[in-house]
Amino acid sequence: MTTTQDAITAAERCSPEYRRDPHAVYARLREEAPVCPMRPPHGNETYLITRYEDARAALSDPRLSKDMYGAMDTYRRIFGDSSVALDDNMLNSDPPKHTRLRKLVNSAFTPRRVEALRPQIQDIVERLLDECPTREPFDLLPAFAFPLPIIVICELLGVPPEERSRMQYLSTTVAQAGFSEESRRAQQQAEVDLHGYFTDLVAAKRSRPGDDLMSALIQVRDNDGGLTENEMVSTAFLVMFAGHKTTAYLLGNAVHHLLAHPAQLRAVHENPDLVGPAVEEVMRYDGSVESSTFRYATEDVEYAGTRIPKGALVQIALSSANRDPRKFDRPDEFDVTRQGNAQNAHVGFGHGIHYCLGAPLARLEMELALVGLFGRFPRMTLADPAGEPRWMTVPFPAFRGLAELPVVLDPAG
Repeated sequence: MTTTQDAITAAERCSPEYRRDPHAVYARLREEAPVCPMRPPHGNETYLITRYEDARAALSDPRLSKDMYGAMDTYRRIFGDSSVALDDNMLNSDPPKHTRLRKLVNSAFTPRRVEALRPQIQDIVERLLDECPTREPFDLLPAFAFPLPIIVICELLGVPPEERSRMQYLSTTVAQAGFSEESRRAQQQAEVDLHGYFTDLVAAKRSRPGDDLMSALIQVRDNDGGLTENEMVSTAFLVMFAGHKTTAYLLGNAVHHLLAHPAQLRAVHENPDLVGPAVEEVMRYDGSVESSTFRYATEDVEYAGTRIPKGALVQIALSSANRDPRKFDRPDEFDVTRQGNAQNAHVGFGHGIHYCLGAPLARLEMELALVGLFGRFPRMTLADPAGEPRWMTVPFPAFRGLAELPVVLDPAG
């Protein structure tokens, strides 16, 4: 049992038992070690924050820096030089740079631009479902959940259709990278390839602008000018990477939990207005972003009576915060009818100045995907309802998602 004196290891967080049910471990940590030291494979001193109020405070604490260039030795040791060129974006910066980048990107990534994607997303959903088998079991993840967000992101950025499968492959390679030498080489090569691709895309959009986000980012300006060339490349990578895997895994989690909780699915069928709340409940109950990206302490800070020394890395367990009984009634129950603040209080999209800019797009994709899927196939079932779901394992859990999702869309009889 983990205590404040006994740090949790990376191996423990990647074990099949932990991946099946990390929430049992988080429940124990919230009581015994709410700020838990970890022993990650990269060897840097790291702490995991697990309680809701601490998590929410840490997500907006200016003493916990997102500018990993400020911890360059640590950053290079963990991720390698190839990541540096792709991380010159608002996710990895602090004010005033973050403020400038967020303002510029926000002016291009408007609600109007997101809402304009609605008919395209509906069409993509229908086309993907047209290609799915209906009577025999198949894996919904590669057939539907994974291609949907990458097609949407590529439409948004202006990536040509013939290049989208490569974007999905490179994104997957980066997302699932481990700490083995072979895995790190594959990750670094994928990052080099992505940097080269987006550099070429920026040049193409500069000479032939279109009605897409990449063209808009090239044109945005404020009193200090626009995005630099590398900031545009890095922002395109951020939009693609953050908007693909998070939504893909979230959609898989949503379908799994709705099928595994028939009464909740029935409630959504009977009241379509519950589709939006169902998405929020999935974000709270089993969201696709298990832990925040790294921060590091620029000075000694204290949370829940534990001192985090200057220079230490900090991760925030969003999945744990969203199951904290200090904040949520019946936190381990999946309930799409939750009322009031409890429905929208989750930190699945973060909190503070780094709150996810793509949250409106993710919500739109999720709602249209679930309506399209269950509207066309109301009798859809898990291929093996009694079987144990298989969750993916990664060396440093940031994503929470299924390794496979076998379903039958329209079972005979």
